[in-house]
Amino acid sequence: QVQLVESGGGLVQPGGSLRLSCAASGRIYTINAMGWYRQAPGKQRELIAEVTSGGRTNYADPVKGRFAISRDNAKNTVYLQMNSLKAEDTAVYYCNANIRPSMRSAAVDYWGKGTLVTVSS
Repeated sequence: QVQLVESGGGLVQPGGSLRLSCAASGRIYTINAMGWYRQAPGKQRELIAEVTSGGRTNYADPVKGRFAISRDNAKNTVYLQMNSLKAEDTAVYYCNANIRPSMRSAAVDYWGKGTLVTVSS
């Protein structure tokens, strides 16, 4: 079994910063891409940042230049540094990872339970 556990959410004022972490644990052979999604009230879940196993990154337009994704392969952990936060960044943030549990298994997408980020004065 594989688990993804997010941490680092909370309440922050506009213009502030937060750092989210997501650690994968359990039966893991390899981890391919890891990413962060968010879902605001009344909206669909959207991909905001992803990083490949080789370190290539991709960002959604609303967060380019403000957010930075990184990963520590030794710790099976992905991070999201969020700067210059805006009210419209308020959402539940979900971690996603494409993980191969064993050499004989196909890769599967796993999700964390989410962490709430609220940007408000």
